[in-house]
Amino acid sequence: MYLSIISSLFSYICILLAVAFFTLLERKGLSYIQIRKGPNKVGLAGLPQPIADAAKLLTKEIAKPTMANYSPYFIAPIFSFILALLLWQLYPSMYSVGYFKWGVLFFLCVSALNVYGTLLAGWASNSKYALLGSLRAIAQTISYEVSMALILLFPLFIIGSFDFIEIKEAQTWVWLSFLMFPVSFIWFVTCIAETNRAPFDFAEGESELVSGFNIEYGAAGFALIFLAEYANILVMSLFSALLFFGAENMFFFSNDIIFMVKVLFFAFVFIWVRGSYPRFRYDLLMSLTWKGFLPAALSMLLMVLVFSYMSYF
Repeated sequence: MYLSIISSLFSYICILLAVAFFTLLERKGLSYIQIRKGPNKVGLAGLPQPIADAAKLLTKEIAKPTMANYSPYFIAPIFSFILALLLWQLYPSMYSVGYFKWGVLFFLCVSALNVYGTLLAGWASNSKYALLGSLRAIAQTISYEVSMALILLFPLFIIGSFDFIEIKEAQTWVWLSFLMFPVSFIWFVTCIAETNRAPFDFAEGESELVSGFNIEYGAAGFALIFLAEYANILVMSLFSALLFFGAENMFFFSNDIIFMVKVLFFAFVFIWVRGSYPRFRYDLLMSLTWKGFLPAALSMLLMVLVFSYMSYF
């Protein structure tokens, strides 16, 4: 029991460090993409920058809006942060302490709860801008969770397991992305929309909502929301690599190292997309999922079910 607790704490510390330095990678990547200066002036290649940002946010005075509902206002960032860390319990590694036989169901349940953290943050702030941003985020997240759940059924039907480790190991000789590339592409676009990242970051549209649902947050509250968002980006990159680019048949390198390289590639694609595309219109985003992704996912899922049914005969 004590070994499990120590291992989980060590894992969470590593996750927080990964999130901190992923922000540095994003700032450096965007500076090269947009041909401008990045955080290269602080210390050695900007490496102390995430530590300085954390120290600044955690030592600032916590803002307390006069008209806010205090209990849900302070609970919302903590709730979002805990949910983001819970998803990392599904990391499929030989060094993992926990083991989830029904990992896909756990992922769907926890990811579905993320919307409540956004709702609490926007409603409890008692600000019209924050409420509008949270309503946008809720509508967007719920819409894309429908297509995301349907896309998750593809590897389940093909491999026949709810266990992420079994799904990963079943792709030793051929990746599922080779069998269904359109589905893997829809999944990744859905992940970008699910995490409220550009070009789908309408919950934080600076031009019309200032900063969205987190406008009234500062200091530690903003830091927790920020950490939750970037932890979700990394964990969705992990599941993208796991579901469609799973196991490795490498004889000279550690499989965990190769797998993490793939995760880092997908995480960098999040940054690449942000630096390459402008923000969409909100109505185009919603029509994309309801009129594009949902019919496409249902049609391809029906095709997979027909082939699976025919294989029994």
